[in-house]
Amino acid sequence: MTHMPLTHLSEDEAIFRDAVASFARSAIAPKVHAMDKAQQLDKELIKQCFEMGLMGIEVPEEYGGAGSSIMTAILAIEALATVDPSVSVFVDVQNTLVNNAILRWANEELKQKYFPKMCSEWVGSYALSESGSGSDAFALATRAIDRGDHWELNGSKLWITNGAEANLYIVFANIDPEQGYRGITAFLVERDFEGFSVGKKEDKLGIRASSTVELLFEKCKVPKENVLGEVGKGYKVAIETLNEGRIGIGAQMVGLAQGALDAALDYIQEREQFGKSIASFQGVQFQYAQMATEIEAARLMVYNAARLKDAGLPFVKESAMAKLYSSQVAERVSSKALELFGGVGFTTEYPAEKFFRDAKIGAIYEGTSNMQLQTIAKMLVR
Repeated sequence: MTHMPLTHLSEDEAIFRDAVASFARSAIAPKVHAMDKAQQLDKELIKQCFEMGLMGIEVPEEYGGAGSSIMTAILAIEALATVDPSVSVFVDVQNTLVNNAILRWANEELKQKYFPKMCSEWVGSYALSESGSGSDAFALATRAIDRGDHWELNGSKLWITNGAEANLYIVFANIDPEQGYRGITAFLVERDFEGFSVGKKEDKLGIRASSTVELLFEKCKVPKENVLGEVGKGYKVAIETLNEGRIGIGAQMVGLAQGALDAALDYIQEREQFGKSIASFQGVQFQYAQMATEIEAARLMVYNAARLKDAGLPFVKESAMAKLYSSQVAERVSSKALELFGGVGFTTEYPAEKFFRDAKIGAIYEGTSNMQLQTIAKMLVR
């Protein structure tokens, strides 16, 4: 078996990545500023993401997907983030959380029912967090009651990505609080189910075009067959899905950092002070060389986690490390990139300030940095 270098892409992977990068530059870049201001994704762009095949990357071809790998999904997420981290996380959640969970846990009927829609027009959303259960995910208070011919959901979810655009939600609720986490069950909830509604939208620091909303369940009726996985095994669905999701966030942060560095490099080669471009000053050279090195290290960690997952090997520690480190790198690099722009970096006319704002979420969502450290520590002492 020949071992390929981590950053060496197969012909298919390279063609796909280049196509996504070119789509990001031509279709997304002109809309980034306006979407950030409007705090919503352009509807035409959402349609184009489906047309490009970006919304069902790992879904098998028989259901209308691309039948590809997590590595391919990661390349798309990274390429999109170099232009707009908001579009990146929109595609990321669809693939690494929603489709991934359905692929892994749904029965054949549910796959046939939902995948063709998910690959062509339906946006997916993953609803685990609540106001009282963030890092302590299993403290969730949303309840599911067995009503004989259907399940009834009551409660609310908070900070739900893609919630404003979604047609299908993976919702975690507890069927028996006395059983603790063993009562948690995952349900597939459609947007027009009776008793379900989308609540307020958050006004955020960064990734502003990505929707983050509250979801409300008031005697929400869910068909019996819409349980995802087994009743009482929702905690497994949640944990194992998020393990893969973290590789996606890692890719988003790597792309973001690369986008910030690319923008800074363009600028400092044109900007002249003291009679020469500021890129030629050694003090500045040392800064961007360091930034590029950290991005490369983060990228290797993310790619390695994705390759491990695709190979069917253990990847939990590696995905936690990749997510932790890449979010740190994104924060450092976007901050330094902003400084390299000088005064104009602090204005909204240039992309530096937006990358800087967008970077902060990496240390928070899909498991805070402290939770990643805890996961890594636990696995080290095993």
